[in-house]
Order: sequence, then structure tokens, then C-alpha cells
Amino acid sequence: LMVLTFPTVVHGVLHYIISSVIQKCVLFVLNRKNSSELSKENSTLVQSPLDAYFPELIASFVANLCADVLLYPLETVMHRLHIQGTRTIIDNTDLGYEVVPINTQYEGMRDCINYIKREEGTFGFYKGFGAVVVQYIVHAAVLQITKTIYSILLRNSS
Repeated sequence: LMVLTFPTVVHGVLHYIISSVIQKCVLFVLNRKNSSELSKENSTLVQSPLDAYFPELIASFVANLCADVLLYPLETVMHRLHIQGTRTIIDNTDLGYEVVPINTQYEGMRDCINYIKREEGTFGFYKGFGAVVVQYIVHAAVLQITKTIYSILLRNSS
């Protein structure tokens, strides 16, 4: 159980810390840019809900993307530890034309890391990363569509 607990807790805590720091930095940059644009315009204008909340959505998106990219190797190790000992067959989402059997037994986190590095190379830590790319492409599309719809609605209401 401790073999699974440590990497899971480390992943969760690091993801929270990295995403929080990056979100604050991106929000700071976006708010600074927006405040300088507002000061150039008329200061009596009321900020629209889209301008008030969309920077927070963008900052959260960028922060989670960065945290997921940085921590993907740890997530790979964590997933391998979770499914070890089971006779699991997974799809190769990067190439899409084969399945990869996983039937391993690791001694712990360090053994899993060394095994991946030795048998699969550095890129072995990023197997399955294509699914994360697709996830964030869809996420970005939903954000853009939402922004467009709200812009149209706000323009029509005023």
C-alpha cells in the first residue's frame, strides 16, 4: 500500500503547488495587461462579466496544462504501480495501431523509474501523452467557443 500511497500523494501535492503558482503568475500578467488597457480607455466603463472571469479561466487552463506536462512522467510511474501484477493490455494511443501488454511487478517507485528508463528510454515516461494533448485541444476549443458565445450575447444585450 505504501508503494502506491507515496507517489499518489506526491503527485497530488506537486500538481496543486505547480498549478497554483503558475495560475497566480498568469493571472497577474493578464490582470496587469487588462488594467493598462482599461486605464488608456475611459475609466468610467464597467467591466463586462466576460472580461472579469475569462482571465481566470485562461490562467487555470494554462496552469493545469503546465502541471500536467511537468508531472506526466510521475503520473506514468504512478499508473504503472497501480496496475502492476494485473494482466493488463493497454492501447498505444500515440501510434494507434497496437496494444501493449503490461505484466510487471515492481519493487517500488525507484524500481519502476529505473525499469522504464532502462527498457523504454526517456520517452517511455511520456507514453500515452497523446491523450493528454487531445484533452487539452478539446478544452481549449470549449473555452474559445464559450468566449465567442458570451461575446455575442453581451453584444446583443447592450
